[in-house]
Amino acid sequence: MSKKITLAVLAFTLLISSCTPTLPTQTPVPPPSTATNAPTPADTPPTQATGPTMTAAPLPDAASLTIQEYPVPSGSHPHDVAPATDGTVWYTAQASGELGRLDPATGETHHIPLGSGSSPHGVIVGPDGAPWITDSGQNAIVRVDPVSEAVRVFPMPTGTPYTNLNTAAFDTDGILWFTGQAGFYGRLDPASGQVQVFEAPRGPYGITSTPQGVVYYASLASSHIARIDSVTNTAAVLQPPTPNQGARRVWSDSRGRIWVSEWNAGQVAAYDPVADSWREWRLPGDNPMTYAVYVDEQDTVWLSDFGANALVRFDPVSETFDVFPLPSSPANVRQILGRSGEIWGAESGVDKLVVIRRP
Repeated sequence: MSKKITLAVLAFTLLISSCTPTLPTQTPVPPPSTATNAPTPADTPPTQATGPTMTAAPLPDAASLTIQEYPVPSGSHPHDVAPATDGTVWYTAQASGELGRLDPATGETHHIPLGSGSSPHGVIVGPDGAPWITDSGQNAIVRVDPVSEAVRVFPMPTGTPYTNLNTAAFDTDGILWFTGQAGFYGRLDPASGQVQVFEAPRGPYGITSTPQGVVYYASLASSHIARIDSVTNTAAVLQPPTPNQGARRVWSDSRGRIWVSEWNAGQVAAYDPVADSWREWRLPGDNPMTYAVYVDEQDTVWLSDFGANALVRFDPVSETFDVFPLPSSPANVRQILGRSGEIWGAESGVDKLVVIRRP
């Protein structure tokens, strides 16, 4: 059993058209309710992972966390979000072909055009402090200078088919790896500007790099994850226990274990590369639809659940869930990223960004 927590929500209405948005107001919410966490399906029993024993301080009580929403310009349909260490929060305004920039202190936003035909999907902050974008419309990787806001476009190599770029991650050598849902993955060396593209099994989608520098991607179309060999640039397929589970996004924890959001199955899975073993857990609720996954600096796993219109916290130590219903519906959070004490999501369905703050 796990508790489904409905916590105090800070509902914010910001005037986008104004240079000085009005201050937010606080709205109380009903008292918490409970929910049952369904077990992993009987035909795919979890495999106990081996390796170092996990020890962690207790998680902050769910009731001590707060939720805040920030409206962005109407019609932006923010797809991915990336908070930077300087306080800026970047987001891809997919529908308008721009990169958005939010100042959380004031609620002010402005948009940076990325180029003709742009349709930005993913955004991350690189080791250089700049936002890097996977732009499916331009079939290119795009970098925006965080100071001058100058835009640099890295197109796919000449002759490369349309890749339908999705997400990106930097490895420990500073190489940007990316996925293309049309059946490709690739790498960009920022030092030289060289872009290489490789054919993959169907539908690479999410991607992550471990602290050890190993890159994994998830294939939504083929329901697997894959490990990329950075020397040979080949990918080895790894099959989760549940067939056709719809592996959508992936994220590494500090130990190099890979956490997977299983869209079709409504589960979260963990792959331990040391033990070559899997475990899976079904999210609470009647119809969980697990989209995004992110592991924070405390190795807590965060997920977005379209079925519950919620962000979900999973504690790998106690193997319990906390569910945080979102104030706006349908929020449709497609990516989660964070910085110390903050978990950010892009609410593509309601033109807002959302943050959960820990005490």
